[in-house]
Amino acid sequence: MILKLQEKTDLTYDQMNQVMTDILSGKTNDSQNADFLSYLADKGETDDELLGMLDKMQDFSLKVEPKNNGTIIDMCGTGGDKLRTFNISTTASFVVAAAGGIVAKHGNRSSSGIAGSADVFEYFGYDLNLEPAKIADILQKHNLCFMFAQKFHPAMRHVSAARKNLGQRTAFNLLGPLSNPAGVKNQLVGVLSAEYLDRLPLLLKKRGAENIMTVRSDDGMDEFSTSSVNRVCILKNNKVLMNAIDPEVLGLRKSSLQDIQVNSKEDAIKSFVGVLNNTSNQSMIETTALNAAGGLIVANICKNFEEAVQIALDTIKSGKAFSLLKNFVQDTGDISKLKEIIDG
Repeated sequence: MILKLQEKTDLTYDQMNQVMTDILSGKTNDSQNADFLSYLADKGETDDELLGMLDKMQDFSLKVEPKNNGTIIDMCGTGGDKLRTFNISTTASFVVAAAGGIVAKHGNRSSSGIAGSADVFEYFGYDLNLEPAKIADILQKHNLCFMFAQKFHPAMRHVSAARKNLGQRTAFNLLGPLSNPAGVKNQLVGVLSAEYLDRLPLLLKKRGAENIMTVRSDDGMDEFSTSSVNRVCILKNNKVLMNAIDPEVLGLRKSSLQDIQVNSKEDAIKSFVGVLNNTSNQSMIETTALNAAGGLIVANICKNFEEAVQIALDTIKSGKAFSLLKNFVQDTGDISKLKEIIDG
């Protein structure tokens, strides 16, 4: 199969399924895996290839079976924008859950940024190795949970060395956000390049997705940005619509990237708490609100961005978002860690 990719020949869904079975069972070695991933990236992945990979990843993964009624969503980006921003999707997830949404957050440690979602949850004492049943209980109680990708996709360890050695974007960067262990059908996905804006919703539609929103901002972020216009693709009622969301039209202040960048893991944690506690700078708060707005639309809580941004901002300003964080950490981690940050 590596030869086919080398010759720029596309693989069928079944061929890809077979390759992935071998890789995830540990039947291939690191150099074969690296060759496979780099030739695939050079050729460009077809939808069938991505679906074949995704379906096989899901076969090999652990699953969470949510007990919640209602629309369960996930919000995350493909990562790799290297812009050193604070944890926007993690922060926004708390806002969405505090506003009545249900978020089964799936994530990892950071590969190219300062701190990934796993780093944030772990900092507050959340056990990244929790069993699926316990996570379903946490989701039911708080309308929010975290599923650590390495725990839920143990077979992915077979490709970790190859990915590290390659040091480039591979298909797995794209598939990570799509392989949610709770089987969510509604997602906000930040993408790293414009070509995936309309490709991913259609890909997920083939797997039974309901509401999917993909976003890429003109300043290169794989999230909603308040420093530029955002390109959005929305799959709803089996229709796909492209849209441009201008933060200033929504009444948000135009920010600059520097306002939302962090230099250390400690900075990232403080920014996350600061936004939820409504003490961060305006740009961080409004960037979070804009991303939470996307989540609220995907979660069927709001119909449009104007209404959703307002609800997100109110959820932060009223103290609801921080209250959820406090209860969540009290229940799943170490509340003294949060007090330390608040008390400075």
